Amino acid sequence: TTTDRDGRKWGLTVNSFSSVSLDPPLVLFSIDKAATSHAPFQDVSHFAVNILCEDQQALSNRFAAVKDQDRFENVDLVADENRAPLIRDSLCAILCETESRVPGGDHTVMIGRVVGIVMSEDPAAKPLMYYGGGYLKL
Repeated sequence: TTTDRDGRKWGLTVNSFSSVSLDPPLVLFSIDKAATSHAPFQDVSHFAVNILCEDQQALSNRFAAVKDQDRFENVDLVADENRAPLIRDSLCAILCETESRVPGGDHTVMIGRVVGIVMSEDPAAKPLMYYGGGYLKL
């Protein structure tokens, strides 16, 4: 997720997210150049990676398919973060400062320096997992 210079929120569901480095702490995700949210992510200083809980499948589907202007409707966000929306009750929300953007074929690889993490306080929370074309549970 991110917020553009006009204050508009953007977000998408990605299937390629990874740690890059521990020192400094860097993560990456890839965004399709044809995605409607590609252009806004090319001009932002921060983004967040919201790792959803297994009971948030509908939210994952919404951010994968619904038009951008509707994705945040009725989504509970952490109120004090305006650089990139942090989804409340996610397993983990990782706030990143944009480090670099690397062309990768039909995608752009977004690399971010981790500047903050919000973890779920629910000890029973489990991650939403997607593999082989469907959602799985641990």
